[in-house]
Amino acid sequence: IIVIAATNRPDILDPALLRPGRFDREIVIDLPDIKGREEVLRVHTRRVTLGPDVDLSVLARGTPSFSGAELEALVNEATIHCAMRDGEQVTMGDLEESRDKVRWGRQKTAKAMVDADRRITAYHEGGHALVAHFTKAVEPLHKVTIIPRGFALGATMQLPERDRYHMQRAQVMGQLRVLFGGRIAEELACEDVSTGASNDIQQATRLARRMVTEWGMSEKVGLINYSQEEETVFLGREITRTRDHAEATSLEIDREVRRIVDEAYGGARGILEAHREELDRVAEALLRYETLNGAEVVAVIQGGTVAEVRAQEERRIAEKLRLAQEAERRAAREAKVLPVKGAAGVARAGEGGDGLPVPSPSAPT
Repeated sequence: IIVIAATNRPDILDPALLRPGRFDREIVIDLPDIKGREEVLRVHTRRVTLGPDVDLSVLARGTPSFSGAELEALVNEATIHCAMRDGEQVTMGDLEESRDKVRWGRQKTAKAMVDADRRITAYHEGGHALVAHFTKAVEPLHKVTIIPRGFALGATMQLPERDRYHMQRAQVMGQLRVLFGGRIAEELACEDVSTGASNDIQQATRLARRMVTEWGMSEKVGLINYSQEEETVFLGREITRTRDHAEATSLEIDREVRRIVDEAYGGARGILEAHREELDRVAEALLRYETLNGAEVVAVIQGGTVAEVRAQEERRIAEKLRLAQEAERRAAREAKVLPVKGAAGVARAGEGGDGLPVPSPSAPT
């Protein structure tokens, strides 16, 4: 008798279960990498009519940390989105929108916002986008929107170019600067601050504290783990807080967290003050179009227009569609001209008035 079991929380298993003679062999199933995600997407899109602009390798790159079930849900959401707009083919836009919904929540286009709130949100998200663009160590900018999605009034989305297995200090500091970009943009353009940076501040504080207490990225505190959160074996997600260091050490940790946060804040403020005109252009574009992708944000920063980028993308998709149609017609013509064996060897069949091959006169009837 072989007993097989599965869990996604091996850390809370009773150690008695893992003794030799019981569950004594463990097999770890990791999340799929970029190649695995592309193969999973091909499986789930076998019965889906895809448009000519769909590139599953690009979609696989943009779905890091997605499980197989999430990829299946992504494809299902894309087909629903296609049906809701009465489309005949699932496009790359359908797939990207469904990915954003799975990761960040559904758009709330019906949620009304007054002009003042829209302006604050535009500058807030524009600040995130601008800092992300001018910070080399962070992930590339994917999309920025002032359309409410999930619990947020707007969102700035970054997607990695590849699967990452390490996080370097420069990357963490860059992400901290991006998080503070929204609050600083409000200070510079709106003459006041709002509560919109609450989640940004929470994420930044958590990152900075982990840098000091877990990742050894503070020279002053050193390479000692001062983490105070431990999950008990039987309570699972219940957290027990213990502290096995002196009060003076806690004060030193707090000072280091504050120093890191202030350093990241100063870096973000320097970027936005140096590129204030670009910030205004990005905010105005967001107020007009509501959603901009990474290429459109770059064009606006460089002095171009969103209309130019979208026209260029439409021409690219149209050219790709034309090439795909030509390939289909060429394959159809080649399929109609089939070799037919005759008495004297092999002759090429002609084409009848109904478009079907007709036998050569020398061929047997």
